[in-house]
Amino acid sequence: MNRIKLLREENHITQEELAKKLELSKGIISLYEKEDRKPSLEILLKLSEIFNCSIDYLLCKTTLKNYDHNEHDFYSAYSQEIDGLTDEEILDALRFYKQMKKNYEQNKNQSS
Repeated sequence: MNRIKLLREENHITQEELAKKLELSKGIISLYEKEDRKPSLEILLKLSEIFNCSIDYLLCKTTLKNYDHNEHDFYSAYSQEIDGLTDEEILDALRFYKQMKKNYEQNKNQSS
């Protein structure tokens, strides 16, 4: 299933409602969902705002729907090291990173 359709259905939005939000026709939404037509970057940006997800998620480049601030820091710091890892391995590494960061902040606050 295509992510646009999946997100639309998860959010209980009809093709017509999504088309109105994007200022497109219902037929264009149908073409996106059938993957007969690819959305432009502008439409991808609007979709990511509507569904609160990353463009990478919309394009099926990742199974991670959103990147929070910690995730952005993590990907920036370790982008080369995570090359070749599965999404689940990346999530495990991210969980470890968040826990270590939390421990560091707690220790720093206790020392003050």
